[in-house]
Amino acid sequence: MPSVTLPQIPHYEPAPPTKEPLEYADLAVIDLSKAKTLEGRMELATQLREAMTTIGFFYVINHGLTVAQNARMFDIADVPFSQVPENEKKAFQADIKVIGSYQGYKLRQYWHIDAGVRDQIENYYNIARDDPKKQHPKALVPLLPEIDAFARLNHFDILHPLLRLFALGMELPEDTFIKEHNLDAPGDSWVRFMKYYPRSEDDEIKTKNVWLKGHTDSGSVTILWSQPVSALQILSPDGKWRWISHIENALVVNAGDAMDALSGGFYKPTIHRVVQPPP
Repeated sequence: MPSVTLPQIPHYEPAPPTKEPLEYADLAVIDLSKAKTLEGRMELATQLREAMTTIGFFYVINHGLTVAQNARMFDIADVPFSQVPENEKKAFQADIKVIGSYQGYKLRQYWHIDAGVRDQIENYYNIARDDPKKQHPKALVPLLPEIDAFARLNHFDILHPLLRLFALGMELPEDTFIKEHNLDAPGDSWVRFMKYYPRSEDDEIKTKNVWLKGHTDSGSVTILWSQPVSALQILSPDGKWRWISHIENALVVNAGDAMDALSGGFYKPTIHRVVQPPP
């Protein structure tokens, strides 16, 4: 068989894991390898239901992507930010305000955070379910097959099994929510790459170190690939902000407003935010 040679791109070296003794949220860990049997799914459904009706976030492990494959995807995720010049980013800027589309770049300083300070977050949105005629920055084009495979793994090997657990947790048929999540149907499912840039000390003071205000997600399920820098916080049931810790090659999962609606309010979204990482 011919060997598969992947396009060469710069290696993204992640920051070292946060070592500060922070107050971390105690999240359940869903071992997705157990979802292959009905007995395992019933066990996981109880675990997921408890997590979603108390804290609202949980981890997922054994999802099918190896540590090496995970590292490759972080290399790819950095390309739209470090390997695309600013003028090309602007050419692919999303027309958010006019047509409400997030396809393309959400560049820095688009959102107002507080006290006149605007965000320092870059996003590259909606690279799943591509129209063949859709254009991308030149540096990303050779990587589209890998991104498509990654999107499909997230959708079919992670999201769909989780949706079965969401349904079983409500004693509904397993495919209840899967019917509402067809990758090839019109909708707002996407792969999103994100990068946060540092801010000035003055901006940190003005915003009280908040980089992205407390919010709930608009979609049904958010799958976040864990990264080593502690910056994500969730609003706990007792009213305290608690940090999300890093687990290598794990996922951090939460439900959004759409799942709240689909479940008739059974699975409610949890408010979360991003703050300045510890020193």
